Amino acid sequence: MEPAGTVLEDHCVALRDGLIEAVLPRAAAEKRFSSYANVLLDEHALMPGLVNAHTHAAMTLMRGLADDLALMRWLEEHIWPAEMKHVSAQYVQDGTLLACAEMLRGGITCFNDMYFFPGAALEAALRAGMRVSIGMIVLDFPSAYAADPDDYLAKGLALRDRWREHPLVSFCLAPHAPYTVSDATFGKIAKLAGEVDVPVHIHLHETADEIARSLGEHGVRPIERLERLGLLGPGLIAVHAVHLNDAEIALLAKHGASVAHCPSSNLKLASGFAPVAKMAAAGINIAFGTDGAASNNRLDMFEEMRLGALLAKAVAQDAEALPAHAALRAATLGGAVALGLEGRIGSIAPGKSADLAAVRLAGPELSPCYDPLSHLVYAAGRHNVSDVWVAGQHLLQGGQFPDSAPDSPFRGLDTRYKLWQNSLGTNTES
Repeated sequence: MEPAGTVLEDHCVALRDGLIEAVLPRAAAEKRFSSYANVLLDEHALMPGLVNAHTHAAMTLMRGLADDLALMRWLEEHIWPAEMKHVSAQYVQDGTLLACAEMLRGGITCFNDMYFFPGAALEAALRAGMRVSIGMIVLDFPSAYAADPDDYLAKGLALRDRWREHPLVSFCLAPHAPYTVSDATFGKIAKLAGEVDVPVHIHLHETADEIARSLGEHGVRPIERLERLGLLGPGLIAVHAVHLNDAEIALLAKHGASVAHCPSSNLKLASGFAPVAKMAAAGINIAFGTDGAASNNRLDMFEEMRLGALLAKAVAQDAEALPAHAALRAATLGGAVALGLEGRIGSIAPGKSADLAAVRLAGPELSPCYDPLSHLVYAAGRHNVSDVWVAGQHLLQGGQFPDSAPDSPFRGLDTRYKLWQNSLGTNTES
């Protein structure tokens, strides 16, 4: 990823104490690091681990629960009632573990989560060995997790105080959306964001209905409302950002905000087509996210890269919009920048954490290979991921988890998610 567009052939990456020690030609590596253990990837592209910049990991337990519906009907008639009945710390832990298994198998090493019981999600991610950015979720209505906005904030900040020094954990303030958070709560979040220096992760301009509702209730579109409340800045992660006019694109660029683009979810919920090429041309940092498995049905960043690149070209009517390298950057370094982690992850560079994914570029569907960058975005899929490392820990080996240990995080997971499936399937309309 750095320098942009670079592909190094016949090279090695040396790892030490969870960090990248060196990147150098194979012949030099064999001399300098002759005592190191070797992992031979002779048919592979080694790439930075994918960064899922927006998801609701525990919602894997709602995969396929209520399909083919518009966003607000999907939320109000199905998802929110199901959450009120079923969401608990155990639910979030089991759902997040299931998501971690899926994401690791697809080369995702870091995810930015927004959901209830964030402490349970954090513990599940660490059990799986993944890097996680935990959303300190805030809404103006009660849930099984918290009673009111102050309760949400107090619990989120206490969790951050407890885990802020962990090398695999970071945090975001995560107000859900403009239609679920009041001006008073946004004011508190703006003040806290400056005090604790964390990103603000929010669904924003996802649907035309959201904008119409904001105009009716507040007299302005959501982005203008957030600017008035002091929430626009380099730490803002605007999720979806589908319905933007040129002035709003310029405003996000002026404030150095990032956009977490979720093309599959946008398509499935018929939210619209984000002007990604315009945003990128304006200098907005673009990241990719899967959204939750309830609105996407899969946590597959290879699919998001491909769809994101193709849709950007179609919307802009420009075949050169969001080329392969830009799409791969959005799925790796772009996500790291959005989360404030670009100094630690997102590219293969000495001193950074050894968060890596190996993709086997072999087989009929990937032959011939003229350009590995092109294949990673347009031809390869998550099934081609063979190995994954997070902070130097070899979590996926040859496409499999080394799960023979009695304390494997994924042992018994199939039994637990089937129990949840039976529970949700019999108690929730879909």
